[in-house]
Amino acid sequence: MTAEPEENPITPEPETEPLPTFGFNAYAERINGRFAMIGFAILMVLEIVTHQDLFTWLGLR
Repeated sequence: MTAEPEENPITPEPETEPLPTFGFNAYAERINGRFAMIGFAILMVLEIVTHQDLFTWLGLR
């Protein structure tokens, strides 16, 4: 007795990344969050290296 192959096997659809679009959407929020984290890390490194806060470094204090 041989097993017959299925004619239409169910295959899951591949997950795709969301396409960049304008406005408030998940893609834009993810990118903005990543840039905010990078900016915050750079600010922390700047304060550690110069021993000054951002406002003093910019000359606003």
